[in-house]
Amino acid sequence: MDKILVTGGLGFIGSHTVVELQNEGYEVVIIDDLSNSSIKVLDGIETITGKRPLFEQIDLKEKIDVENFFVRHADIKGVIHFAASKAVGESVKEPLLYYENNISTLVYILKELKKLPSAAFIFSSSCTVYGQADELPITENAPVKKAESPYGNTKQIGEEIIQDTCKVVPTLKAIALRYFNPIGAHESVEIGELPIGVPQNLVPFITQTAIGLREELSVFGDDYPTPDGTCIRDYIHVVDLAKAHVVALGRLLQNKNKANYETFNLGTGKGSSVLEVVQAFERVSGKKLNYKIVGRREGDIISAYADTNKANDELGWKTELSLDEAMLSAWKWEQKVRAK
Repeated sequence: MDKILVTGGLGFIGSHTVVELQNEGYEVVIIDDLSNSSIKVLDGIETITGKRPLFEQIDLKEKIDVENFFVRHADIKGVIHFAASKAVGESVKEPLLYYENNISTLVYILKELKKLPSAAFIFSSSCTVYGQADELPITENAPVKKAESPYGNTKQIGEEIIQDTCKVVPTLKAIALRYFNPIGAHESVEIGELPIGVPQNLVPFITQTAIGLREELSVFGDDYPTPDGTCIRDYIHVVDLAKAHVVALGRLLQNKNKANYETFNLGTGKGSSVLEVVQAFERVSGKKLNYKIVGRREGDIISAYADTNKANDELGWKTELSLDEAMLSAWKWEQKVRAK
């Protein structure tokens, strides 16, 4: 099978995607700088799939190292590009760090792909490009709003760079996948989400609170114009998300794409409020969660959930796993991590 490079392949979504790629028979090589991941994730991938992917510890900001990698691996047929900094709050404080890490690395990889006879490129994008959408559910045709943070801006700029490159490099085919909110862990509990420091996302904060690592969960605002007053997001199981990357890659490798740059939303098509996620956790874990309502958090949008028709129809992909299944896997993963 084709050799595929997965950048950031030891991260949360990256590691689950590597598993699905190997399950489909692809030869995978991972690049990761280990700045926000652990080398132990390789063991989890090997335990699940029975095969250890090739791994190179490279800082993609080092242009010469990227060039040398593609000399060593001239037979790469496709790249799934996850490697990026992704904490919204940190990006506001350290914008230059985010622009350097998220933009320059993308440029260096695309420069190498331009040299290949043909290449498939999957970009890890985000629903943050839509901001507070004018209409729900959000379709791929929704306008891209001015970004709320440097992180969000790097995703918008990244998409523009890829689109501009595809216009002048006919041998390059690319898909930008706009994720909603990935949660959960692999059913084997061999890999999952490993936030460093205080979690930026809701679900790991819930599980860390339940296990006693955090004192309580703060729910930011209960006065939004939603059924229970809390913000609504589209929470997608990370395994469903990972499978979508394999399908999108296959679309490009088999020349089934309709243009050499395409975008797809990846979500469930259903919004869940913060309190509904808390209730789902309490339901599957049998534990009462310690949380309190606090004031609104600056920059939070009210509601965002995907229109998934394009991904369903064009990619032939649908989510299969429920919010309860995602919360249960996240809880089992948390228990395993703390038991070590």
